[in-house]
Amino acid sequence: MATKTLDALGFKCPHPVLKIAAKASDMFNGDILEVLADCPTFEKDVRLWCERTKKTLLWIREEDGKKRCQIQF
Repeated sequence: MATKTLDALGFKCPHPVLKIAAKASDMFNGDILEVLADCPTFEKDVRLWCERTKKTLLWIREEDGKKRCQIQF
């Protein structure tokens, strides 16, 4: 089990979620992806993506106007 990071700062919808989807091919069962994004719709988008792909959104929080989350694969 590994934790990987993805910096999606500066990308607007739908690019942060597309970057997560692209990174998913590098992830193994149990791995965690930590994502940092500043897109205004990122929280809604990542929640929907996790629901649709059956991945676990461990947490999401705002830090200095940016969103940070962890997704378990």
